[in-house]
Amino acid sequence: MELSNPLYAAYERLLVKELEALPTPRHVGVMLDGNRRWAKERGRGTREGHQAGADNIDDFLEWCEEAGVQVVTLWLLSTDNLDRATEELEPLLAIIEKAVADLAAAHRWRLNPVGAKDLLPERTAAALAAAAEQTADVEGMHVNVAVGYGGRQEIADAVRSLLHERAARGEGVEQIAESLSVEDIAEHLYTKGQPDPDLVIRTSGEQRLSGFLLWQSAHSEFYFCEAYWPDFRRVDFLRALRAYAERHRRMGR
Repeated sequence: MELSNPLYAAYERLLVKELEALPTPRHVGVMLDGNRRWAKERGRGTREGHQAGADNIDDFLEWCEEAGVQVVTLWLLSTDNLDRATEELEPLLAIIEKAVADLAAAHRWRLNPVGAKDLLPERTAAALAAAAEQTADVEGMHVNVAVGYGGRQEIADAVRSLLHERAARGEGVEQIAESLSVEDIAEHLYTKGQPDPDLVIRTSGEQRLSGFLLWQSAHSEFYFCEAYWPDFRRVDFLRALRAYAERHRRMGR
């Protein structure tokens, strides 16, 4: 049952107070899942569901900023999603392009597109590149916009980039194989130079990663929320932060 407004506000304040002395994740990744199911349950069209999801992004980034998060990765479209029917994919891409353009126009966060840009339609790739250029001088929170993203694709692209780089330096296959390290591959990921995600959130009740930040999430904490993404509220985010803070991170040890 939904809390009445006074109780809801009081509960939020309580959560905020609890979090004041607790550790905050530097990097939060979020899988914005459940837009289509949200729309279906309300008798609305798929496009309306995707738009409702896009409308929640700005609020989420504000919550992250308030909490002191430094990096956010938003998974807006996977490589698998690119195989959807044209009548659904084209409106979805248009919604993503506008959402990213609006974020860039706010000039509040530094946007960094991550994904296989060569798999995207030219218009979408251009919109993402324009948003990155427009916010390149912003010193605020860093926001990775994952469009046409897949974890396996990212690792394949990283290895390919590394091999091309080493080959250009005149190294042979044997030489590369003997010296190759985990750090070498990490330096060629889409998120190179950034801290790995401390917390990964997935909405809609699904409890799987589906390849999201596959390499980077080796030591991440995961929080699975029942709410569909358009219904994801600040209180849900605060609960995720509390769950993260209460865990003892072993970092693989």
